[in-house]
Amino acid sequence: MRAPGAVEPRRLARLPRRELDGGLLIVTATDWRARLLGLAGLRRLPAGTGLELAVASIHTVGLRFGIDLIWRAVDGAVVRVDADVAPGRVRICSAARSVVEVNAGEADRFVDALTAAAPPD
Repeated sequence: MRAPGAVEPRRLARLPRRELDGGLLIVTATDWRARLLGLAGLRRLPAGTGLELAVASIHTVGLRFGIDLIWRAVDGAVVRVDADVAPGRVRICSAARSVVEVNAGEADRFVDALTAAAPPD
């Protein structure tokens, strides 16, 4: 659940968003600037907030905190989770169409909510 009164970083405030069960929020990086900046330089994401990028690889250069990565296939299914990825790392998932970056330790809640929100086959 997102912390009441949590301050959202300004660069994320302008991006499209969707609410998930449990009060979770996913913000989508839709342009080159948002994908380029990602979470770099931020002190932390507000609890219960994730950033989704339409990529199959990421780097954590410039991050100040560890993150969990939730890799999603074209149909939205979760294909892999990388837990507690430290700053200065690179991760690739060739089976993924996108990745959701969340604070380290929050992946399980997001996976549950994303699975519940997935459209039926």
